[in-house]
Amino acid sequence: MEDLSIQNVNLEKSENLERHRTEGFSSSDALVVRRGAPFKISLQLKGRPFNPRTDTIRIKVMLGRLYVIMPVTYSQKKVSSSQWKAYIDPECLNLQNPSIFICSPASASVGCYKFQLCVFTHDQQQKCAFGKFILLCNPWCPEDAVYIPFEDQREEYVQNDSGLLFMGTHMNPVSRPWSFDLYEPDVLETCLNLLQISPQHQKNRRVDYLNRNNPVYISRVVSAMINCEDDRGVLKGNWSSDFKQGVNPSMWTGSGDILKQWAQTGYSPVKYGQCWVFAAVMCTVMRVLGIPCRVVTNFNSAHDTNNNLLIEEYYTETGQKLNNSKDSIWNFHIWVECWMSRRDLGSGMDGWQVLDPTPQERSGGVFCCGPAPVKAIKDRRIDLLYDVPFVYAEVNAAVHTIVVSQGRVISLSKDTERVGSLICTKAIGFSRLQNITGDYKYVKSPSSTLKSRSSTISEDSTIRRGPSEGVQVFLNLDKAPVAGEPITFTVKVINKQKVNKMMKVHLNAQAKEYNHRPSEELKTFWETHGVIQLAPMEVKVLNQQILPAQYKDVMGDKMINLAVVLQDTASQEHALASEEFNIASPELTIKIADEDSAVPNKEQVATVSFTNPYSHPVSGVLTVAGAGLIQGKVQFRMLPLYPGRRVEQRITFTPTTVGTKMLQASLSLTNFSPTIRGFKMVSINNA
Repeated sequence: MEDLSIQNVNLEKSENLERHRTEGFSSSDALVVRRGAPFKISLQLKGRPFNPRTDTIRIKVMLGRLYVIMPVTYSQKKVSSSQWKAYIDPECLNLQNPSIFICSPASASVGCYKFQLCVFTHDQQQKCAFGKFILLCNPWCPEDAVYIPFEDQREEYVQNDSGLLFMGTHMNPVSRPWSFDLYEPDVLETCLNLLQISPQHQKNRRVDYLNRNNPVYISRVVSAMINCEDDRGVLKGNWSSDFKQGVNPSMWTGSGDILKQWAQTGYSPVKYGQCWVFAAVMCTVMRVLGIPCRVVTNFNSAHDTNNNLLIEEYYTETGQKLNNSKDSIWNFHIWVECWMSRRDLGSGMDGWQVLDPTPQERSGGVFCCGPAPVKAIKDRRIDLLYDVPFVYAEVNAAVHTIVVSQGRVISLSKDTERVGSLICTKAIGFSRLQNITGDYKYVKSPSSTLKSRSSTISEDSTIRRGPSEGVQVFLNLDKAPVAGEPITFTVKVINKQKVNKMMKVHLNAQAKEYNHRPSEELKTFWETHGVIQLAPMEVKVLNQQILPAQYKDVMGDKMINLAVVLQDTASQEHALASEEFNIASPELTIKIADEDSAVPNKEQVATVSFTNPYSHPVSGVLTVAGAGLIQGKVQFRMLPLYPGRRVEQRITFTPTTVGTKMLQASLSLTNFSPTIRGFKMVSINNA
């Protein structure tokens, strides 16, 4: 009989992908599996069948120049779970096509592996075959450092390829749809190549491969590689208003385009990113690598440059905000949290860890941040790794609001609740905001969830108090500002003394970016001044409004700083109240015909509609995309649409895979700053 030879090695991709919950990566040429769980390969032999008594099999698994050689046994027992093992199940042994199970340790390194399988016959002849597989972290495996206990968490934080980013202000959060594009072609390979291109790998490949068993190490490498300040990272930051050399960060709708462009240009930085883009791309990379990850927004995020946990803001006596401080408060800042155990710190610090890829300050000489345990931030454990003091200040710094006149301080008030006023992420399984402020700090009465766009504003959350000796002033928006409608607000003045008072009133509205920096000059676009009389102990309410025509240039991602300064003409005492807010853009509406019957490979019809709320005609380009629904993007030109008129655009799409997918649309208006967005979650069921 012809001697034994190996005709083929079947990687059993369909079975393994399902078992390892990596079906989404089926477009990859390689087999994609998770560590700590067995995967099956089958030999197709030619000639005589395999003889368990005289033939033996050895497998050599290689990651770079690291390797391990293991014999194939006939038992799953007696091998440590921290070691590689390979076995044949004797109860279902097919001698002509034997199946072998390979199991990596739950602490194996992440990366692209090769294997060599050799059959040694009774006469010591050696028959070999080769293959490769990609090994990812395994949040389903209790022994893995990234194990997260509940299935709905794993579905949301590991497998979900779309989500919401929260922007705007704490009193008016705006949800922006984002496609993480985990399963789009070449995204997996690009995420793995990111590790190969890192300075750590280029400096010492062996040490890098060994360290890739640790999610703390991996996350720190990725945090640095998402920005390009110290390496050949993915994104170049740009916080100016000049994006001619690249893409305005507000125009990105998903991670796939960014990662593909980075790879296709020889790993040259993609222009441009800001905090939400850095964070969303990092979330894609971490989820692809199997590490649970979510995008988190910190509203009123402090950047404390001198580490004194104090941010100073200066105003003129007529309510104009000044640039007198090196510190700053961003209306929102976005980072990610990754779930992992911190064996380097002790079990008390396990769980969510803050990682921030936006280049702000250096950590260990490199522009990266984290992982900082959220528990350590809450308990002010600033002695622990990594970067806990910096993140603690971002959510806890106090604010001193100072009114100056001719270089002299004439009023000072302190606010300890403004910074970190709302910290949130997308809720598990729902398209809404989840308030996680209580994870970061001790708060009086945290609520579990909020709507993504508030309809009313609580007075306590919008008040800024001035000195209360003689007069107290409150500034309160009547409702969340909406594009096309007047901004209405009230100024409440309380005379706390039993004497008549004459007060000068200065109201001022300035346009600003969400990430106001000391170099930025705020532009006043609306102001009013007057005088009021106050009787003893009188409470007076002033009703004010800013018309759409007056704020038409402060749209899109811009913010408004509104301030009122009162001056007692007799005592020269001053009182200030201020608020920063955004104007909510209108939304696109998406409706899907026969939504419940959506199945793979069957064409579906959707309708995108928009009603013009502005006082002038608008035109622009409508872009529709959806990972797993539409290949690439489709665009339509919208002719001028007059005020109050409605337009509809019919689109068709054909789903390719089952699961919940996001269909998103964006309307870029011509010669007008806001981008109008909308999304619809679509459930694709098995046929």
